[in-house]
Amino acid sequence: MTTPQRTDRPVPRAPLAIKGAHAARRRTQFVAVIARQLNVIAAGTVRVHTVPTTHHGRETRAVVLYCATGVQATTREQRSAAYGLLNRAFPEADWTRARTYDARSGVLAVDEPTAPAALGLDIAPEARQ
Repeated sequence: MTTPQRTDRPVPRAPLAIKGAHAARRRTQFVAVIARQLNVIAAGTVRVHTVPTTHHGRETRAVVLYCATGVQATTREQRSAAYGLLNRAFPEADWTRARTYDARSGVLAVDEPTAPAALGLDIAPEARQ
């Protein structure tokens, strides 16, 4: 035997809206903290680009910091600190791929090179293998 249940009662949406607002606030605070820390590491940093490389058979990482006008002149310690900050902030990220972090939006994106369609590389037989 089934128990009758009322279906005319609306689902309370206020708690869901409050939880969503709290999550958005935490995300905004997280982005602001990372931006401030990048600014302490190298003043004016708005973007960090990381690329895995190999140097003399050893895996290394190339890190480039950008300001509003272009590439910043940085020291090895600044690049290392910026990479360490992002590595701790995004522990689940796959750092074996090139990544770009935008400090204004807080987006960490995979940054893989692509070939222009005019080259026709996507239709080459060796590209389909």
